[in-house]
Amino acid sequence: MGSHPLDSLTADEISATSALLAREKGIDAGWRYASIILREPPKAEVKAWSDGDPIVRRSLAVLWNKQSNEVHEAVVNLTEGSLESWTHVPGVTPNFTVDEYHDCDVALRDDPAVRAALEARGVDPELVLFDLWTYGHEVMPPEWRDRRLGWVDIWKRAQKGGNPYAHPVSGLKIIVDVNTMEVLKIDESHDRGFPEVDAEYTPELRGEPERTDLKKLDIVQPDGVSFDLEGSRLRWQDWEFRLGFNYREGPVLYQVRFKDGDEYRDIAYRMSLAEMIVPYRDSSFDHYRRTAFDIGEWGLGYMCTSLELGCDCLGEITYLDGVLPNTKGEPQVTKNVICLHEEDDAVLWKHVDPDAGTEVRRMRRFVVSVHATVANYEYLVYWRFYPDGNIECEIRATGIMVSTPMDDEQTSFPTGTVIDRRTYAPYHQHFLVARLDLDIDGDDNTVVETESFAPPISESNPYGLDLHTRAKVIESESESGRIYDWQSQRGWKVQNPNRLNAWGNPTAYKLAPTGHFPAMFDESSPILRRNPVIGNTVWVTKHHDTEMWPAGDYPTQSENDLGNGMSAWIADDENLVDTDVVLWYVFGVHHITRPEDWPMMPVDKVSFTLKPFGFFDRNPSLDAPRSRAKGSCCSGGDCSCGH
Repeated sequence: MGSHPLDSLTADEISATSALLAREKGIDAGWRYASIILREPPKAEVKAWSDGDPIVRRSLAVLWNKQSNEVHEAVVNLTEGSLESWTHVPGVTPNFTVDEYHDCDVALRDDPAVRAALEARGVDPELVLFDLWTYGHEVMPPEWRDRRLGWVDIWKRAQKGGNPYAHPVSGLKIIVDVNTMEVLKIDESHDRGFPEVDAEYTPELRGEPERTDLKKLDIVQPDGVSFDLEGSRLRWQDWEFRLGFNYREGPVLYQVRFKDGDEYRDIAYRMSLAEMIVPYRDSSFDHYRRTAFDIGEWGLGYMCTSLELGCDCLGEITYLDGVLPNTKGEPQVTKNVICLHEEDDAVLWKHVDPDAGTEVRRMRRFVVSVHATVANYEYLVYWRFYPDGNIECEIRATGIMVSTPMDDEQTSFPTGTVIDRRTYAPYHQHFLVARLDLDIDGDDNTVVETESFAPPISESNPYGLDLHTRAKVIESESESGRIYDWQSQRGWKVQNPNRLNAWGNPTAYKLAPTGHFPAMFDESSPILRRNPVIGNTVWVTKHHDTEMWPAGDYPTQSENDLGNGMSAWIADDENLVDTDVVLWYVFGVHHITRPEDWPMMPVDKVSFTLKPFGFFDRNPSLDAPRSRAKGSCCSGGDCSCGH
């Protein structure tokens, strides 16, 4: 078992969970597991725990009966080998699974009606990709709302090994009961055929050679890496944190601390990506069902893939495997799913003085990364730690856009961009929600919204040069939802009013927002009502151990957040001053599609940064080693000679 209360479940612990449930509750092949995850101890218990204290390990399993569609949550005490609770959860649908995705593909290939519908359009079923999607309640056919319901997109390769998303079978969707794999309806609207598009992206199929004018680039650390990994605890320079991994969030960063002198100071208890919502902004037949909750409806961890040295990661790499359950409750290992490494990031700080010479230090950062394949898109997730105390989360989106054929006479489409012959790519948005449980020098924090403004010209400000700042305390959850304002350069600080820096101000970290955009939904839209979390840039809530998923515990097929998402959490208007708070940051990609994204999209990068703001008394990276110069008179020396 894990040696720390927050260590992720091992393969043996996953197996022990399903074995106990088979013994105690008769769980057999008539059931499926949606997930088995560490039941994290209460935050207060973890913070009070120290090395040598006993650890009680628990798992939380979510599973359902395929015949009755009833959902149960089970808490298993792994330390004692006992079932602590078995709870029926009515009216919910758990996340879909990778096993179901593949089972659906197999079932539809063998379905006579599906094959007939494809052959009627001249489509070879052997070249087809069946792409299973979940339903949102607002677009579900009402007669099947009590089922585990999926709808299926259909795509055709031009040839074996070709781009699987090259040719959509437009106007044809399949509605399927995912428990039985029964085809409930073949939903047909139109047939726009298959435009001759330039959709292949490999050099072999494009008939174009790879370029040869780039010389080899390699990164080496001849003395080895500068970080230390002991169990789940990682230390690099002054940073220390623990690393977890689960089916829903993928990587989770726990107990992030920074060593300031002889003191390890708390910055965050838990940080992760808690939801990803992707609405396609096109109401046509091909796309009106297409709103994905990729984290809540599928699970980012389930989608994470093995990484390859020299391709996905470059340098001296340490890899970690991911251990997750399949739908039978058996452990499955994804090799090399997390990449840990250091990388150069240009200059950290520098000054050139005509008398004292040049002082320059290079920036080095530590990176935790995963890559997730979510159907046609790839999401590359990077958590980066810097020697100056900054923490950055960057998401890179790449992959293949959803394309759609137009009618012969059309030359444009109002909700998309023409990207190829008679083909458009619909506009869409990728909303990511970061859950940031910051503990700045402890639990008791206050969130302050900051703005900059120019005071009017006056006797004391005759040239209008003055620039002032103002701050607003987010006092309670009725003020929780905040919107970014470019004109005032609005930001948010999490500060500890009980600890002051040397200059008399509360220690703090500031969220430097980037990659944000408005939801752009009508207030009455059922899509927005289903996921109101995307309606603001930042949310602030009082910490509760059970408040993890801002779009609800079970967003699949849900009408709304079912009483346990963001709207429900803030309804009691709890105090947010000098208490344990959680920051939720909504950011992502507002994807107005373009031809340059086709047939393979170059990465689109979005990020945010958590910056120390009075957390330190001065620049904490002054002790960075002098950067060694190469060549000229500096060879073998440093960069302080002024050359």
